[in-house]
Amino acid sequence: MPTVAIVGSGLIGRSWAVVFARAGFAVRLTDLHPEALAAAPGHIAEALRQLEGHGLVADVPAALARIRTCATLAEAVAGADLVQENGPETVEAKRALFSELDASLFTEGLAGRARCLVGHPVNPPHLVPVVELCGAPWTDPAVIERARALYEAAGQAPVTVHREVEGFVLNRLQGALLSEAFRLVAEGVVSPADLDRTVAEGLGLRWSFLGPFATIDLNAPGGVADYAARYGGFYGRLAADPAPASVWSPESAARIVAAWDGGPDPAPAAERSRRRDARLAALMAHKRAQS
Repeated sequence: MPTVAIVGSGLIGRSWAVVFARAGFAVRLTDLHPEALAAAPGHIAEALRQLEGHGLVADVPAALARIRTCATLAEAVAGADLVQENGPETVEAKRALFSELDASLFTEGLAGRARCLVGHPVNPPHLVPVVELCGAPWTDPAVIERARALYEAAGQAPVTVHREVEGFVLNRLQGALLSEAFRLVAEGVVSPADLDRTVAEGLGLRWSFLGPFATIDLNAPGGVADYAARYGGFYGRLAADPAPASVWSPESAARIVAAWDGGPDPAPAAERSRRRDARLAALMAHKRAQS
Protein backbone atom coordinates (compact mmCIF):
# COMPACT_ATOMS: atom_id res chain seq x y z
CA MET A 1 0.00 0.00 0.00
CA PRO A 2 1.12 3.62 -0.47
CA THR A 3 3.04 5.65 2.08
CA VAL A 4 1.54 8.95 3.25
CA ALA A 5 3.41 11.67 5.09
CA ILE A 6 1.22 13.85 7.31
CA VAL A 7 2.71 17.20 8.23
CA GLY A 8 1.04 18.55 11.35
CA SER A 9 -0.38 16.45 14.17
CA GLY A 10 -3.22 18.67 15.31
CA LEU A 11 -6.89 17.75 15.10
CA ILE A 12 -6.97 17.52 11.29
CA GLY A 13 -3.58 15.83 10.97
CA ARG A 14 -4.52 13.15 13.50
CA SER A 15 -7.79 12.57 11.68
CA TRP A 16 -5.93 12.12 8.39
CA ALA A 17 -3.67 9.58 10.11
CA VAL A 18 -6.80 7.62 11.06
CA VAL A 19 -8.10 7.81 7.48
CA PHE A 20 -4.97 6.41 5.89
CA ALA A 21 -3.97 3.92 8.59
CA ARG A 22 -7.41 2.27 8.69
CA ALA A 23 -7.18 1.86 4.90
CA GLY A 24 -3.89 -0.01 5.20
CA PHE A 25 -1.55 2.83 4.19
CA ALA A 26 1.82 3.35 5.87
CA VAL A 27 1.61 6.67 7.70
CA ARG A 28 4.44 8.94 8.81
CA LEU A 29 3.38 11.76 11.08
CA THR A 30 5.48 14.81 11.89
CA ASP A 31 5.03 18.14 13.66
CA LEU A 32 7.18 21.13 14.52
CA HIS A 33 6.01 20.83 18.13
CA PRO A 34 7.36 17.70 19.87
CA GLU A 35 4.67 17.78 22.56
CA ALA A 36 1.89 17.69 19.94
CA LEU A 37 3.60 14.85 18.12
CA ALA A 38 4.03 12.87 21.35
CA ALA A 39 0.34 13.26 22.22
CA ALA A 40 -0.93 12.31 18.76
CA PRO A 41 -0.81 8.47 19.01
CA GLY A 42 -3.11 8.48 22.04
CA HIS A 43 -5.71 10.64 20.29
CA ILE A 44 -5.45 8.51 17.15
CA ALA A 45 -5.94 5.29 19.14
CA GLU A 46 -9.06 6.75 20.76
CA ALA A 47 -10.53 7.67 17.36
CA LEU A 48 -9.75 4.23 15.94
CA ARG A 49 -11.40 2.50 18.90
CA GLN A 50 -14.53 4.59 18.35
CA LEU A 51 -14.62 3.52 14.71
CA GLU A 52 -14.02 -0.10 15.73
CA GLY A 53 -17.20 0.04 17.79
CA HIS A 54 -19.16 0.70 14.60
CA GLY A 55 -17.40 -1.92 12.52
CA LEU A 56 -15.41 0.70 10.58
CA VAL A 57 -11.98 -0.59 11.67
CA ALA A 58 -11.23 -4.30 11.82
CA ASP A 59 -7.94 -4.26 13.74
CA VAL A 60 -6.97 -1.24 15.82
CA PRO A 61 -3.48 -2.51 16.85
CA ALA A 62 -2.65 -3.22 13.19
CA ALA A 63 -3.79 0.26 12.16
CA LEU A 64 -1.73 1.86 14.93
CA ALA A 65 1.29 -0.18 13.89
CA ARG A 66 1.12 1.41 10.45
CA ILE A 67 1.64 4.88 11.96
CA ARG A 68 5.16 6.12 12.70
CA THR A 69 5.97 9.48 14.22
CA CYS A 70 8.97 11.26 12.71
CA ALA A 71 11.06 13.95 14.37
CA THR A 72 11.90 15.72 11.12
CA LEU A 73 10.09 16.70 7.96
CA ALA A 74 12.76 15.11 5.78
CA GLU A 75 12.32 11.76 7.53
CA ALA A 76 8.55 11.88 7.14
CA VAL A 77 8.43 12.73 3.42
CA ALA A 78 11.28 10.55 2.14
CA GLY A 79 9.76 8.18 -0.41
CA ALA A 80 6.18 9.20 0.36
CA ASP A 81 3.51 8.75 -2.32
CA LEU A 82 1.39 11.57 -0.88
CA VAL A 83 2.22 14.42 1.50
CA GLN A 84 -0.82 15.74 3.38
CA GLU A 85 0.06 19.14 4.78
CA ASN A 86 -1.97 20.56 7.69
CA GLY A 87 -0.08 23.69 8.70
CA PRO A 88 -1.51 27.07 9.70
CA GLU A 89 -4.01 28.58 7.24
CA THR A 90 -1.92 31.58 6.23
CA VAL A 91 -0.21 32.25 2.91
CA GLU A 92 3.07 33.00 4.65
CA ALA A 93 3.09 29.76 6.63
CA LYS A 94 2.13 27.72 3.56
CA ARG A 95 4.87 29.27 1.43
CA ALA A 96 7.50 28.62 4.07
CA LEU A 97 6.41 25.03 4.58
CA PHE A 98 6.12 24.22 0.90
CA SER A 99 9.53 25.74 0.24
CA GLU A 100 10.93 23.25 2.73
CA LEU A 101 8.92 20.40 1.23
CA ASP A 102 10.12 21.26 -2.26
CA ALA A 103 13.74 21.14 -1.10
CA SER A 104 13.38 17.68 0.37
CA LEU A 105 14.08 14.35 -1.30
CA PHE A 106 10.49 13.69 -2.29
CA THR A 107 10.77 16.17 -5.20
CA GLU A 108 14.31 15.28 -6.26
CA GLY A 109 14.67 15.75 -10.01
CA LEU A 110 11.09 16.95 -10.46
CA ALA A 111 9.40 20.32 -10.95
CA GLY A 112 7.89 20.52 -7.48
CA ARG A 113 5.10 22.96 -8.17
CA ALA A 114 3.55 20.73 -10.84
CA ARG A 115 2.90 18.14 -8.13
CA CYS A 116 1.25 20.45 -5.59
CA LEU A 117 -2.49 20.63 -5.14
CA VAL A 118 -5.02 21.36 -2.44
CA GLY A 119 -6.72 18.45 -0.68
CA HIS A 120 -9.34 20.35 1.34
CA PRO A 121 -11.07 18.19 3.97
CA VAL A 122 -14.06 18.58 6.23
CA ASN A 123 -13.49 18.37 9.96
CA PRO A 124 -12.99 15.60 10.98
CA PRO A 125 -11.96 13.83 7.76
CA HIS A 126 -12.05 10.34 9.29
CA LEU A 127 -15.80 10.81 9.87
CA VAL A 128 -16.76 13.12 6.99
CA PRO A 129 -15.07 11.67 3.91
CA VAL A 130 -15.43 14.36 1.23
CA VAL A 131 -12.15 16.00 0.19
CA GLU A 132 -11.99 18.79 -2.37
CA LEU A 133 -9.07 18.51 -4.81
CA CYS A 134 -7.98 21.68 -6.55
CA GLY A 135 -4.84 22.30 -8.56
CA ALA A 136 -3.15 25.55 -9.51
CA PRO A 137 -2.85 26.51 -13.20
CA TRP A 138 0.55 24.79 -13.25
CA THR A 139 -0.53 21.58 -11.50
CA ASP A 140 -0.12 18.50 -13.69
CA PRO A 141 -3.63 17.06 -14.36
CA ALA A 142 -2.17 13.57 -13.98
CA VAL A 143 -1.17 14.48 -10.42
CA ILE A 144 -4.76 15.40 -9.59
CA GLU A 145 -5.96 12.08 -10.97
CA ARG A 146 -3.27 10.21 -9.01
CA ALA A 147 -4.25 12.03 -5.82
CA ARG A 148 -7.92 11.31 -6.46
CA ALA A 149 -7.13 7.60 -6.82
CA LEU A 150 -5.17 7.62 -3.54
CA TYR A 151 -7.99 9.30 -1.63
CA GLU A 152 -10.49 6.86 -3.14
CA ALA A 153 -8.27 3.96 -2.05
CA ALA A 154 -8.24 5.43 1.46
CA GLY A 155 -12.05 5.35 1.59
CA GLN A 156 -12.57 9.08 1.13
CA ALA A 157 -14.94 10.79 -1.31
CA PRO A 158 -12.76 13.09 -3.46
CA VAL A 159 -14.31 15.73 -5.70
CA THR A 160 -12.42 17.78 -8.29
CA VAL A 161 -12.72 21.57 -8.09
CA HIS A 162 -11.71 22.92 -11.50
CA ARG A 163 -10.64 26.37 -10.36
CA GLU A 164 -9.86 27.78 -6.95
CA VAL A 165 -12.59 29.89 -5.38
CA GLU A 166 -12.55 31.33 -1.89
CA GLY A 167 -13.99 28.81 0.54
CA PHE A 168 -13.97 26.01 -2.04
CA VAL A 169 -17.30 24.28 -2.65
CA LEU A 170 -18.50 22.96 0.70
CA ASN A 171 -17.85 26.15 2.63
CA ARG A 172 -19.58 28.26 -0.01
CA LEU A 173 -22.64 26.02 0.18
CA GLN A 174 -22.48 26.13 3.97
CA GLY A 175 -22.04 29.91 3.85
CA ALA A 176 -25.20 30.37 1.78
CA LEU A 177 -27.20 28.34 4.28
CA LEU A 178 -25.64 30.06 7.29
CA SER A 179 -26.30 33.53 5.94
CA GLU A 180 -29.98 32.73 5.45
CA ALA A 181 -30.08 31.05 8.87
CA PHE A 182 -28.61 34.16 10.52
CA ARG A 183 -31.17 36.33 8.71
CA LEU A 184 -34.15 34.18 9.65
CA VAL A 185 -33.16 34.12 13.31
CA ALA A 186 -32.10 37.78 13.49
CA GLU A 187 -35.42 38.85 11.93
CA GLY A 188 -37.38 36.77 14.43
CA VAL A 189 -38.80 34.32 11.90
CA VAL A 190 -37.63 31.28 13.88
CA SER A 191 -35.57 30.50 16.96
CA PRO A 192 -31.98 29.21 16.62
CA ALA A 193 -32.98 25.88 18.18
CA ASP A 194 -35.90 25.40 15.79
CA LEU A 195 -33.77 26.39 12.81
CA ASP A 196 -31.24 23.74 13.82
CA ARG A 197 -34.09 21.24 14.15
CA THR A 198 -35.27 22.13 10.64
CA VAL A 199 -31.86 21.24 9.23
CA ALA A 200 -31.09 18.24 11.44
CA GLU A 201 -34.55 16.68 11.04
CA GLY A 202 -35.22 17.91 7.52
CA LEU A 203 -32.55 18.95 5.04
CA GLY A 204 -29.86 17.03 6.88
CA LEU A 205 -31.75 13.75 6.61
CA ARG A 206 -32.56 14.31 2.95
CA TRP A 207 -29.05 15.42 2.03
CA SER A 208 -27.19 12.77 4.02
CA PHE A 209 -27.64 10.34 1.12
CA LEU A 210 -28.54 12.56 -1.84
CA GLY A 211 -27.08 15.88 -2.90
CA PRO A 212 -29.30 18.80 -3.93
CA PHE A 213 -29.44 17.88 -7.63
CA ALA A 214 -30.25 14.23 -6.96
CA THR A 215 -32.86 15.42 -4.45
CA ILE A 216 -34.72 17.75 -6.80
CA ASP A 217 -34.49 15.15 -9.58
CA LEU A 218 -36.85 13.06 -7.39
CA ASN A 219 -39.01 15.96 -6.24
CA ALA A 220 -40.70 16.71 -9.57
CA PRO A 221 -42.15 14.21 -12.04
CA GLY A 222 -39.98 15.49 -14.89
CA GLY A 223 -36.74 15.69 -12.93
CA VAL A 224 -34.42 18.66 -12.62
CA ALA A 225 -35.82 20.65 -15.56
CA ASP A 226 -39.38 20.17 -14.31
CA TYR A 227 -38.37 21.19 -10.79
CA ALA A 228 -36.75 24.37 -12.12
CA ALA A 229 -39.89 25.18 -14.12
CA ARG A 230 -42.21 24.58 -11.17
CA TYR A 231 -40.24 26.29 -8.41
CA GLY A 232 -37.80 28.55 -10.24
CA GLY A 233 -39.97 31.59 -9.61
CA PHE A 234 -39.69 31.25 -5.84
CA TYR A 235 -35.97 30.50 -5.90
CA GLY A 236 -35.43 33.36 -8.34
CA ARG A 237 -37.12 35.77 -5.95
CA LEU A 238 -35.01 34.37 -3.10
CA ALA A 239 -31.81 34.80 -5.11
CA ALA A 240 -32.79 38.40 -5.89
CA ASP A 241 -33.12 39.11 -2.16
CA PRO A 242 -30.01 37.54 -0.61
CA ALA A 243 -29.21 37.84 3.05
CA PRO A 244 -27.29 41.11 3.49
CA ALA A 245 -23.69 41.14 4.66
CA SER A 246 -24.91 42.82 7.84
CA VAL A 247 -26.22 39.47 9.13
CA TRP A 248 -22.56 38.75 10.01
CA SER A 249 -22.04 42.04 11.87
CA PRO A 250 -21.15 42.01 15.59
CA GLU A 251 -24.60 43.38 16.37
CA SER A 252 -26.35 40.61 14.47
CA ALA A 253 -24.07 37.97 16.00
CA ALA A 254 -24.89 39.34 19.46
CA ARG A 255 -28.63 38.91 18.77
CA ILE A 256 -28.02 35.34 17.62
CA VAL A 257 -25.94 34.54 20.70
CA ALA A 258 -28.62 35.99 22.98
CA ALA A 259 -31.33 33.98 21.25
CA TRP A 260 -29.17 30.85 21.30
CA ASP A 261 -28.61 31.24 25.06
CA GLY A 262 -26.03 28.47 25.19
CA GLY A 263 -28.09 26.11 23.07
CA PRO A 264 -30.47 23.34 24.07
CA ASP A 265 -27.69 20.98 25.19
CA PRO A 266 -26.01 22.06 28.46
CA ALA A 267 -23.20 19.47 28.24
CA PRO A 268 -19.59 20.71 27.97
CA ALA A 269 -18.23 21.18 24.47
CA ALA A 270 -15.92 18.17 24.76
CA GLU A 271 -18.84 15.90 25.56
CA ARG A 272 -20.94 17.33 22.76
CA SER A 273 -18.04 16.78 20.35
CA ARG A 274 -17.70 13.19 21.52
CA ARG A 275 -21.40 12.52 20.94
CA ARG A 276 -21.26 14.22 17.54
CA ASP A 277 -18.35 12.02 16.50
CA ALA A 278 -20.13 8.88 17.70
CA ARG A 279 -23.22 9.80 15.69
CA LEU A 280 -21.17 10.56 12.60
CA ALA A 281 -19.43 7.18 12.94
CA ALA A 282 -22.81 5.45 13.21
CA LEU A 283 -24.08 7.33 10.16
CA MET A 284 -20.95 6.44 8.19
CA ALA A 285 -21.40 2.76 9.08
CA HIS A 286 -25.04 2.90 8.01
CA LYS A 287 -24.23 4.62 4.71
CA ARG A 288 -21.56 2.05 3.91
CA ALA A 289 -23.97 -0.76 4.68
CA GLN A 290 -26.50 0.77 2.27
CA SER A 291 -24.09 1.42 -0.60
